[in-house]
Parts: sequence; C-alpha cells; structure tokens
Amino acid sequence: MYAVVKTGGKQYRVAKDDKIIVDRLESEAGENIVLDQVLMMADGEKVMVGAPTVSGAAVGATVLRHTRGPKIMVFRRKRRKNFRRVQGHRQDLTMIQITDIAADGKIKAPAKKAAPKAEAKPAEEKAPAKKAAATKAATTKTEAKPAAKKAEAKKAPAKKAAAKKTAAKTGDKKAAAKKTAAKAKDA
Repeated sequence: MYAVVKTGGKQYRVAKDDKIIVDRLESEAGENIVLDQVLMMADGEKVMVGAPTVSGAAVGATVLRHTRGPKIMVFRRKRRKNFRRVQGHRQDLTMIQITDIAADGKIKAPAKKAAPKAEAKPAEEKAPAKKAAATKAATTKTEAKPAAKKAEAKKAPAKKAAAKKTAAKTGDKKAAAKKTAAKAKDA
C-alpha cells in the first residue's frame, strides 16, 4: 500500500516505514503528525484518486529530526556593469518516518495531544514577562540621568575631533601661503 501526499507545496510517494525529508514542519522531534492532504492511495489493484484529495484518507508519521539542506550559492551578475553578488542559502528540512496509511482517516497515534501543552507554556511565560518589564521600566527611570551624562560625554570628543580637522585645514592653508611667499621671493 502506498499513497501520494502533499506537504510544503511538494508531493511525495510514501509507503509504510518510509523515511522522507520534507520542508520544515512546526512539530518537535519525536512527535506524531498526521498528513491529511492525500492526493492518491493504492492498495494492490485498488487505486483511489482524489479530486483534489481523497476524502477521509490520512497518513500518520513521526518526526525524526530537524536538519538543514546543503548550502546553495546564489550568484547574480550583470555583464559589463561590474555587478556581482553572492549569497548563500540552506533550506530548513524535517526528516519524518511514515507510520501508518489509513483510507478511513483513523490513525492509531493521536496527533493533537501535544498541541494544548505547547499553548499552555506561552501563557505562563507571559505573566512573568510583564513583571520583568515593570521592573525594567522602574530601573530605567532611575538610570536615565546617568545615561544622559554619558551621551553628552560621547558628544564632546566628536567636537574635538572636528576641531582638529579644521586646524589641519588651516595648517594646509598656511603651508600653501608659505610656498607662494617663497616662490615670490625667488622670482
């Protein structure tokens, strides 16, 4: 028995215990998932083709690990313009193993039990984050005055550097004046 499933905009022909690499899925390693976009199923001589999907069919899989694809160098150039850009790219991928193919959609391993746990954790993290933000706001109010002094201190050296540049420019003018004066004496 095999099936053709669609995930990440691509189609894969899968059978039980196959290991395939697909685009990155939002599941953790070891988690069971259900691929419900089954385009075609075949069991021996019996073939079911969906329009566009087979109704009620599902494929169960387990996420083995998350990985990245090979590095691809993207090179762009425009001739006679000295325009060359090189950019690297690595695709995020997920390796999954097919555990079950069911025509009726009843997969043995439930896939949605892990989702409520993941939703509960961010809610708990938000409450301490608010307290941390309040304490940060209180400390920044007390530290605002020294920060302003530091900013002023940083601005002062910049003015001195600018003064040195103007002095160098006037020095160049003086040197040029001396050269013209020396030429006038020689002539």
